[in-house]
Amino acid sequence: MSRSGQPPDLKKYMDKKLQIKLNANRVVIGTLRGFDQFMNLVVDNTVEVNGNEKNDIGMVGKQCCDD
Repeated sequence: MSRSGQPPDLKKYMDKKLQIKLNANRVVIGTLRGFDQFMNLVVDNTVEVNGNEKNDIGMVGKQCCDD
């Protein structure tokens, strides 16, 4: 959620290549294909980047909630 309490408008990022920072200092790069009001993401052509290593992981769904 943004500081205003509203979820970010992810529509403008649809079908665009994104870099997403995950927990445990993990980073993935891929194309945003979908999302919902809970900020669950569907990312296609996904590559996990770990230092100089890249691991192709294809299409993934990622739950983006902090509880």
